[in-house]
Amino acid sequence: MDGDERDVFSFLRTRSGEFIAAMEIARRAAGKKKFNSDPEWAKPVLARMAERGIIENDVFGRYRVKPMGKKDKSKRWVSPDIAKILEESGVKVEGANETDSDDYYEQL
Repeated sequence: MDGDERDVFSFLRTRSGEFIAAMEIARRAAGKKKFNSDPEWAKPVLARMAERGIIENDVFGRYRVKPMGKKDKSKRWVSPDIAKILEESGVKVEGANETDSDDYYEQL
């Protein structure tokens, strides 16, 4: 992701899954100076991110971060330090090396 995509992604992540209009994203994601110089700067960035599958849009042209999908309730995340301690004591830990949400979105 380039700098503009990171700004948009960081802003949308703080809005916890709600759809946000493109002009609102352009206004708030990168700052007042960037918006005043080019109010349409976010539209090509949003189109690029939607094409890559990082974000999704609704019928009204609003955007949000694409949900990661449903997780299996039986699996739990274990910190690497705890996983190491458990493995040293002989307990097999599954899912200790699963990717977190940032790694998931970097792969898209």
